[in-house]
Amino acid sequence: MAASKLPIGAALVSFLFLALICVPSIRADDDGAAAKAAAAEAAAVGAAESSALKAEVEQLRSKIQVLDSFLNEKTRELQTKDKVLAEKEKIIKEKLDKVASLQSEVSSLQKKGKLDAAAEIEKAQARATELEKQVDKLKTDVQSQLKEKEVLESRESKVEKRMNELNAKLENLQKINDEQKSKIRKTERALKVAEEELLKAKVEAASKHKELTEVHGAWLPHWLATHLTQFQSFAELHWREYGKPAMNTITQKTLEKKSQAAKWAEPHIEMMKKEWIPALKEHCLTVKTSLEPHVHSLTTKTLEVYESSKSALTPHLIKVQEVVDPYYQEVKKFSKPHIDNIVTVTKPHVDKLRLTLKPYTKEVVRVYGKFLKSASSYHHQVQASIRETLKKDELTRPLATKEFVWFAASALLALPVIILSKFLSALFGTKAKKPARNAHKNHARRKAKRGHPEK
Repeated sequence: MAASKLPIGAALVSFLFLALICVPSIRADDDGAAAKAAAAEAAAVGAAESSALKAEVEQLRSKIQVLDSFLNEKTRELQTKDKVLAEKEKIIKEKLDKVASLQSEVSSLQKKGKLDAAAEIEKAQARATELEKQVDKLKTDVQSQLKEKEVLESRESKVEKRMNELNAKLENLQKINDEQKSKIRKTERALKVAEEELLKAKVEAASKHKELTEVHGAWLPHWLATHLTQFQSFAELHWREYGKPAMNTITQKTLEKKSQAAKWAEPHIEMMKKEWIPALKEHCLTVKTSLEPHVHSLTTKTLEVYESSKSALTPHLIKVQEVVDPYYQEVKKFSKPHIDNIVTVTKPHVDKLRLTLKPYTKEVVRVYGKFLKSASSYHHQVQASIRETLKKDELTRPLATKEFVWFAASALLALPVIILSKFLSALFGTKAKKPARNAHKNHARRKAKRGHPEK
């Protein structure tokens, strides 16, 4: 309806516009007729006025033609607009139909979507429950990982503390080693001085012993005094010829070996500090974790076995002691008078030896006391270090007793002495010759005589 009203209104507007234009032209025509009547009546109007009127008429006609062409163009434009409007109305109708169909589809989809949404909600709830379970599992995993991380951090801190303690101990041991080297040098010098003093004392003791044997020859038999003097001279000669140079060579060799061992051990010690010690710590941790239950079971079993063996052996030991005691008393009674006689015979000689050796034994006792003090202090230091190392680990903590620590420290101190004695015995000891197994192989075997039959 709106599209049909638009061309009608446009036509009315165009007719009104033409009427407005045509009214002055009609009036002009009426004026021209009057003018002609007036010209005919007056006959005085000139050619100039007629020409002006003609020009105006021509102008008006040209204006009318322009307006006609304008109207034609406007009508064409209106027709084209009507066509466009009709096409747009068709498009609008099509779109309205599409909108209605889409609304119906949307309503149907909404109905279906409610059902699908319910199913999807159920699925989503199931997924949510599964995800919650997974989240709980992840939380437990994260908590366990955090606990493991804390355990590992605590282990790392313990390992770092142990490393620092070991480094401090190594530094202390190096300091102790340097101090011991200086002490060994001082003791070597003191030993040389003591050897010289001992030689002097031996010479003086030999001279005094000769005097004493001359004066108090009645105390000892003559053959024993001669044997003593011969033995002393032989011991002094053997010491000067073999013992002293051997001792000097041994000290030089030990010092050389010690320096070589220190040079050889420096890179190995650095390698141990950098590579072996952390690897050993990791291995010790793994071994510790794997051996803890076995060690606990072993300790319990050993304690049970010890208690059972102790309870089983105590009556037997008591019986053995009861059986052996009378024999011991008899041996004591039998040997007591002989021992008393030996003591009474040797007492004056021992007293004289004490008097003669008293000025020389003072220095020996003083040096021996210093040695005992240094050895006891070093022994206490070793005991403290062993006790600390045993108390650090849970496995070795029950072994940190006074008896075990004292025994371990004494064993550590006795090891170098035993090694030195073995080394000296291997150097200077003579091997016993084994008897030849096939010594009598060259003897001809005797053939058994055959018995001749009697003729």
